[in-house]
Amino acid sequence: MWFWLALITLLCWSGSDLFSKIGCRDPKDKYSHLKMVMAVGVVMGLHAAYEVFVGGTEINFSILLTYLPVSLLYIGSMTLGYIGLRYIELSISSPICNSSGALVAVLCLATDGIGSIHPAQLVAVALVCVGVIGLGVVEAHEDEGLRAARQEASNYKYAKSWLALALPVMYCLLDALGTFADSRVLETLNEDSANVAYELTFLLAGAVCFIYVVLVKKQRLLPRAEAPKYTGAIFETAGQFAYIYAIADQEHVALAAPIISAYCAASVLWSRIILKEKLSWKHYGMILLVVIGIVIMGVFDA
Repeated sequence: MWFWLALITLLCWSGSDLFSKIGCRDPKDKYSHLKMVMAVGVVMGLHAAYEVFVGGTEINFSILLTYLPVSLLYIGSMTLGYIGLRYIELSISSPICNSSGALVAVLCLATDGIGSIHPAQLVAVALVCVGVIGLGVVEAHEDEGLRAARQEASNYKYAKSWLALALPVMYCLLDALGTFADSRVLETLNEDSANVAYELTFLLAGAVCFIYVVLVKKQRLLPRAEAPKYTGAIFETAGQFAYIYAIADQEHVALAAPIISAYCAASVLWSRIILKEKLSWKHYGMILLVVIGIVIMGVFDA
């Protein structure tokens, strides 16, 4: 089951990437990242209410406090990711951000050992990690002529800067720490309760952003501009629901994490098809490595 949950997470979070990019890419809106946090907070808050009042999920202050460090790592990383979407293409940002799965796999294998993992699955982890990291490397060293052609097609111009690359890297580090901590905290917490705790914390973060953006800074919320953000938030919440169960499988966390991180491969495809960001044969080569790795993991798990 962990394999299918990981794939659902991959698809939902790649959709979240796409719509978050659309909602945050306007360089004139310096509060777009906070508005994105608001949107995710609203959707996650609604889902948390359903889980508590309809699903009967247990939640209390102790659970919220236990899961708070993990929640803050995730929310902090996502906020940095939303800021970065103003300065860099999705096809560059997403692979760098999601190299975190490679870090998680290394952490898990370093602390828990190889155990009963089949050698072919180790190869699969390596393929996924190489593919994900390779996408970021290919983009970072892309020929300026090809970059200019891609940006011309997408009608958005981005300049290389240390901030544009630093933000996804910081996301990667915080997200890796969050995922690793998640696998440990879920040894003592129920998955449903942990997910609700995360969603309620995100709701609180969204409320703080609303107070700052709307009440303090007097920013208007236009339905047309906010619609992509809420669409992305729905995908994000659905992906989080599947993710919490995929990562809770302690035996397969070192395999599930690289699969989930590979959603950047789908994000790159969506950026090519919908955002008109062009890809080279090197991009497709890295994506192929990721797909092969995922298939190997699924076959040996079955």
